[in-house]
Amino acid sequence: MKCLFVTSEAQPFAASGGLADVSGSLPHALRQRLIGCRIVMPLYESISDEMKENMRFLTSFSVPVAWRRQYCGVFETRFNGVVYYFLDNQYYFKRKGMYGHYDDAERFAFFSRAVLEMLPLIDFKPDIIHCNDWQTALVPTYYNIFYSQNDWYKGIKTVFTIHNIQYQGQYGTELYDDVFGIPPYSRWMLDFNGCVNLLKGAIESSNRITTVSPSYSWEIRDPWFSYGLESILKARAWKVRGILNGIDTVSYDPSTDPELYANYSTEDISGKAVNKRKVQAHLGLEQNAGVPLVAMVTRLVSAKGLDLVRAAFDQLMHEENIQFVILGSGDWEYESFFRSMQEKYPGRVVFCHGFLPELSRKIYAAADVFLMPSKAEPCGLAQMIALRYGTIPIVREVGGLRDSITDNENGFSFRSYDPVAMMECIRRALSEYWQRDSWKDFIKRAMECDNSWVRSATEYIRLYHEVMDEG
Repeated sequence: MKCLFVTSEAQPFAASGGLADVSGSLPHALRQRLIGCRIVMPLYESISDEMKENMRFLTSFSVPVAWRRQYCGVFETRFNGVVYYFLDNQYYFKRKGMYGHYDDAERFAFFSRAVLEMLPLIDFKPDIIHCNDWQTALVPTYYNIFYSQNDWYKGIKTVFTIHNIQYQGQYGTELYDDVFGIPPYSRWMLDFNGCVNLLKGAIESSNRITTVSPSYSWEIRDPWFSYGLESILKARAWKVRGILNGIDTVSYDPSTDPELYANYSTEDISGKAVNKRKVQAHLGLEQNAGVPLVAMVTRLVSAKGLDLVRAAFDQLMHEENIQFVILGSGDWEYESFFRSMQEKYPGRVVFCHGFLPELSRKIYAAADVFLMPSKAEPCGLAQMIALRYGTIPIVREVGGLRDSITDNENGFSFRSYDPVAMMECIRRALSEYWQRDSWKDFIKRAMECDNSWVRSATEYIRLYHEVMDEG
């Protein structure tokens, strides 16, 4: 079976979030299980010159973008055993930043159409085209409208993954003619609330829809989570499947991670205490091995449950003998709050601004518990990384957090979006922490959890076969 993985970003070439981690890991896991998976993405200006030097030019062609045609070059390289194709157009992609430009609709309409136009020219006909998020949502729509009845393209199936339903690709209907080139008889697929909704088009036109966790697959049929698309997803519920993401367990391995002060494993976890002592010293926390260290590594936005943390923080620091470290950046109100807490509780609270990958790994290894009280969390990777490093997650039962953390087995969880519920859960975790022998067993159970991409890839392969068997 052959699969083309269509994405707007992928590690290690270009990344802005979790999609890049998925795109960099899942195709490799599929190949290990004998699925011929290749990746296609835009050739961004931000991709390093060193990586570009290893790319080989394959071909060029012109792409229809509504009423005009635009140049597209195709470059190829290999990384981690996977073939990558990069689509080049300097007008669309030779810019700073991947997203947030005034013409993103046109940029990714071009990319989506170019993906399909490219296939016969490179002589690669996939059985499955697997697309991701709104930037590639037009691929299944264009396939359905323009290519599905073409002899060369016949039989290709499309799978579309919703990583975060909040981002839907919504635009004015004037773009139908000028940018998207969608004929009037097919516009019903994308029409929604008087706008063009690219995500809706993918839901209507794909053979299967997946989400990044089983819980999220049914949460997005609820108005609280769906951002307006609940009726569409309920009507198409038969094609929606939730598959929990994984993490790169080779990269995230405390026994070999070169960023750690000391490596450790389930056979000998003593190195975790070394990391805690070193991180306390590095960040200016009080040197106390016995005090529980609570950590957060997160974007500082409301969806991550920071309103709960802010509401309960003073009570937590007054009632519990803990240290607290948070690494992240985002909304000014949360950054300001954590800066003020660092000043208020010197030696006990540290706010590290930004995202520093090396420091994040040190914090995962050093911390005793990892707080993740999200309001919404389609999958979440941080709780899985925390488990890998033997840091016990405290999570709210939502999305992928519900699917990956079982209360009092490999972590602690609470249901209500309420600071009182969160505080009660933290107290339970800290009570367990003081039972030192059982806490060591807790750490080992956490580290033994299987959150590898092998598990996820097996489920995707099963889904691909189901789709192909439908004929």
